[in-house]
Amino acid sequence: MPGLAVVAVGGNALIRDPAHQLIADQYEMASRFAADVAGMVRDGWKVVVTHGNGPQIGFVLRRSELAMQELRPVPMDYAGADIQGSLGWMFARALRNELRSRGMRGEPVALVTQVLVDQDDPAFARPSKPIGSSMDEARARELAGRYGWTIREDAAGGWRRVVASPHPRAIIEAGAIRQLLDTGFVVVACGGGGIPVIEDAAGRLQGVEAVIDKDFASALLARELRAQALVILTGVEKVALDFRRPTQRWIDRMTVAQARRHDAKGQFDKGSMGPKVESLIEFIEGGGSLGLITDAPNLARALRGETGTRVVGN
Repeated sequence: MPGLAVVAVGGNALIRDPAHQLIADQYEMASRFAADVAGMVRDGWKVVVTHGNGPQIGFVLRRSELAMQELRPVPMDYAGADIQGSLGWMFARALRNELRSRGMRGEPVALVTQVLVDQDDPAFARPSKPIGSSMDEARARELAGRYGWTIREDAAGGWRRVVASPHPRAIIEAGAIRQLLDTGFVVVACGGGGIPVIEDAAGRLQGVEAVIDKDFASALLARELRAQALVILTGVEKVALDFRRPTQRWIDRMTVAQARRHDAKGQFDKGSMGPKVESLIEFIEGGGSLGLITDAPNLARALRGETGTRVVGN
């Protein structure tokens, strides 16, 4: 039966191909997604939408790079807040318009969300998440010296800045999100994995130069809200074993134990499907009922059990 669902959509899902990257193109994709979320609301679900921001924060950082002769670079925490505002408004506007077109009540709201991380997280000692544009080595070393960046040669060629990707520990605004849901709002939160913050002994928060995986943040939010379902939307309709090999086979259902075994055997790429499966494992082990992976066009069908890959306790 419907309950509370956290639905995580990737930032790449808003850009269907390189020829459609404009804000108007992204809003069109957000509107398509909003139709499925409105269907969930009609069916009785309370919904929290979370989203990635990979391409969009790349645009913010690129604009910052082009303005470096006049302005200091935009800090990562501020860039994350920037995208939470703009994409949050995009999703909230698309959702409101869709609900009104169906004659449905309900009001979407986008919430700038901070996510607590541990300042002693090992990820800070091993920055690995590439951000910003590719540069030649001389330029990369010049900027690293000027701004204290960590840089690394990129597998695709050139050099890029890298930052830490610490594991999320708490959603600062979880209480506010819960109250908004209880009063009938559809909430957009944890954009881009949330703004990473650390807390000092006095409880004061400080932003840090890092990126939080939005699937792990979504799983944490779902656990803190005691959601019944966590839905992760990606680029494929189902999870596969032996992905893109002659022996490829699609999975309809996995228990947590089966998912762990497949992950231990290297079936899920650490840069794409791996974190999604691990996030669903965390969610189910934290008390969730249903973990689901599918693509955006099949969201409604997957919720009905017609497609997608389900991760369950047993």
